[in-house]
This record gives sequence, C-alpha cells and structure tokens, in this order.
Amino acid sequence: MQETRFVAGTPDRVPREARERRSPAAAAARPLPLLAAVATAFALAHLAVVAPGLGLGWDETVYVSQVSPQAPAAFFSAPRARGITYLVAPITSLTTSVPALRVYMAVLAGCGLFLALWVWRRLLPAPVLAVAGALFASLWVTMFYASQAMPNLWVAYGALAAVGCFLRAARDPGDHRALIGMGTGVAFAALMRPSDAVWLALPLVAAALVVPRTRRRGLLVVVTAGGVALGCAEWVVEAYLHYGGLAARLRRASEIQGHLGWYFAVDDHVRALGGRALCRPCDVPWRYPASALWFFALPLLVAGGVRAAVRARYRAPVVLATVVGVALAAPYLFTVGYAAPRFLLPAYALLALPVALCLVRACAPRARWRRTTTGLVAVAVVVHLAIQYVLVDGVANRVRRDTADLTRIAAELRALGVRPPCVISGDEAVRVAFRTGCASRQPSGHDGSITPQALAATARHRPVAVLVSYGGRPPAYARQWRMHPLPDLGRRTGFRAYVAGAGPLALPTGSLATPG
Repeated sequence: MQETRFVAGTPDRVPREARERRSPAAAAARPLPLLAAVATAFALAHLAVVAPGLGLGWDETVYVSQVSPQAPAAFFSAPRARGITYLVAPITSLTTSVPALRVYMAVLAGCGLFLALWVWRRLLPAPVLAVAGALFASLWVTMFYASQAMPNLWVAYGALAAVGCFLRAARDPGDHRALIGMGTGVAFAALMRPSDAVWLALPLVAAALVVPRTRRRGLLVVVTAGGVALGCAEWVVEAYLHYGGLAARLRRASEIQGHLGWYFAVDDHVRALGGRALCRPCDVPWRYPASALWFFALPLLVAGGVRAAVRARYRAPVVLATVVGVALAAPYLFTVGYAAPRFLLPAYALLALPVALCLVRACAPRARWRRTTTGLVAVAVVVHLAIQYVLVDGVANRVRRDTADLTRIAAELRALGVRPPCVISGDEAVRVAFRTGCASRQPSGHDGSITPQALAATARHRPVAVLVSYGGRPPAYARQWRMHPLPDLGRRTGFRAYVAGAGPLALPTGSLATPG
C-alpha cells in the first residue's frame, strides 16, 4: 500500500501525489516557478529603476568603509552591528565600484526573498506566497533598499525564514533541517540587528511554551535562545572590548537613538512613508496622504487574512506570522522618537502573508461577489503600484543628485591637495571623506573619536579639512586655515572647506566644475 504523505497547512488529508494528479490547477501552482518569478522580477526591477547612479548613503558609507580599501574605516557607533558589513565584504574586497556592489546586493536580495518564502511552501499555498512576496517587494521602501548596504531588509528575510522554520519544526519532530533553519534565521537577524532579534525571539519562545500540541517545545526554546546568543555574540564581545561593557554600550546606543522610552511614533512613520529615508525630528507637514493609504488598510487586510486563515485551517501559520510581525513593529512605533520607513521592513514582510491570504481568498473562484471583488482588488493594486513607483523614483533621484554633488565636492578637495593620508571633519564628513580617500573624524557628537587639540595637531603633518555649510562657523582651531568654497550639497548651500596642511595644486581653488 502506498504511504500517505500529509502536507502541513493543507485543509484536507489527501496524499500530495493524489492531489496534484487530480487537480491540474494545483499542479500548475507549484511554488518553485512562482516564487522564482517574483524574486527575479524584484531584483531586475530594482536594477533597472532604482540602482543606476545610486551612490552610497551616510549609513551605507559607515558599514562599507569597515571593509573597503578605499578609505579608513568611519567611526562605528554603539547601536550598529557588523552583520551587513560581513555581507558586503566579499565584493568590497574585490572592487571599490559602487555599481558592482549594487548588482551584487540586488542579486542577493532576490535570492534572499526566494529562500525566505520557500521555507513556507509546506505551510501556505504557493499563490499566497507569491502574492505576499510581490506585495512586500512592491513597497517603495523594499525596492529602494534592495541593493543598499543596510541591515533592515536582511532582518526581514531572517525573521520570515525563522518563523516558517519554527512552524515546520513544531509540527514535525523529524524535520531537522527546519530546526537548523530556525536557529540560523534568528542568529542571522541578530547578527544584523541584535535588538530586532530579541523582539523576534520573544513571541517564538512564547508560542513554543503556550501553544497546545507543540512538539519539542523545550528544544524550540533552546534553539531560539541559542540563535539570539550566537548572533549577538560578536556585538557583546565588541561591547566589552571597545565600549566599556554591555551596559555601557546599551546606554550609549539609547542616547544616540534619542533615549529610548515611551513615544507614539505611528504618525511619524505615516509621514515618513511620503518618501523620507529618515524623519528625525519628524515635525514636518503630512504632504502626501495617498502614500499611506496602504498603511491604513494594512490592519483591516491583516484581520481579513486571519479570519480567512481560520476558515481555511491555516490558522497557526498566519496567526504566528501576524503576532511576530506586530512584535517587530511595536518597538519602533512606541519606543523610538523618530521614524525611518526601513525600520518596519521585518514587520511588513511577515504581515504580507495574512494580507496575501485575504486577497487570494477574496478573489477565489467560489468567493461571493468574486467579479466585483477582483475588479476592486485589481484597481487598488494598480493605484498602489503607481504610487510606490512615484515615491521610489523620487527618493532615488534625490540620492542621485546628492551623489553627483558629493563627487564634485570630493574632486574639488583633491584639487586643493586634500589627498590621502588626510582627515576630514565637519558637515557630511563621512560621505565626503570616503569619496576622497580620507579618514573622517569628529571631535563631538556621536563620533567623539578625536579631540580638537589632536585634530589641530594632525594638521601639522597631513592635510586636514573642516567642512562647514551656510550659517555654520568653523571651530576655533580652524579659523585661521585657508577657506575654499565648495559646490552645494542638496539643500546645504554655502558649503565651504577650511583646509590646513595641504598646498593647492595648479587648478584654481574656485573651479567648482571640476569633473568627478
């Protein structure tokens, strides 16, 4: 007699082979081609629409500079973790080309989306996973950060994979790969952002302890906690080596993030969805309400997805994804006093699952009012995609303009004789220094890596430049240095450099049109 194989998450107890033989639609909806198509489209769309001309942002420069031979490493502040630096190291060790980095990261992002969804193939139907992946990938935040050296998208992948593996390991004691995958996903998220991994682990541990009929609950708890410990190990060791201990690093990280506490930042995140990579302080007017329509619809669609999951017997996967998604969003909505849309990427990745189930069930052949519902969903999706495209295009164009300005500024400084070994301080020092091949050092602020006296002393034996924008004044030690005007940087007008320790080259000091 043929052995019956059950598929977790399916409503009927029918052997997999029998179902696929008798249902051509089910056989056609296999996960591999659907998920591969979504992941490939995501990577190609990013490379075609967003990546061209996109230079390194401020945070990216910090992460990349840790392993790039282009310039000395920028100051690495307490909240940061080195996971994303390890991820970019293979390409930065070979080339300093930013386009090469973009291609490398976009390909990895497509593969990551595929793998994170592939884990769920035995838990939810393939069309639901494909729709969830497409919805998540279509957000301007996801599309913009696909090739960026930033950790949040990778936390999203780690969280999505960890929750899926947790469900599979809880149901099947023999699924050892799922157990390993769960621990790996949690550890990967912790390596990227330790605080996010803690919020990821808490609901998983609670689920292992309280959900009835959970198998190997003790082992699930140990693996989850072990994943957090393993992923956070480097961050903790570094805390004792360079920050005066774990408690001191946590205090400093809280200070840099504006002192973590009770904040209601939901409205900040709504305003940031209008195309702001960072909203700090987020006291700007809400100019683009249409950009947040999907954000307001999200709770309703998630609730619809949970209701559909209960009826279709997908309750455990969808409910757990929802709970973990909410847990990952909560600290950024209620404990951080500013907003960056990328912070919520892990939550969006998990909440895309109940939303996708809601939409798929609403458009199913047997659904009531199917034609009307399908038409409304199609119109809403088209409008949503159009809005997301306009937003990501605007954000990318703004970064491209900054990239061109920074290239001109770096060329001007090199023409002034600011060349390695050199030091740059002041406004936008991190990005300008990296492009010039200099070290960036600040005597105050988050980067307290040098004193004013030491910076002045450095100017006696190597080129030093202090950058000041309109309205700013140079520090006392630089007021007698040579002042040179620089090209404007976006809205920073009156940009100028106070330079010491470097002799001007033959080019005139005011040649602002020096090619990059």
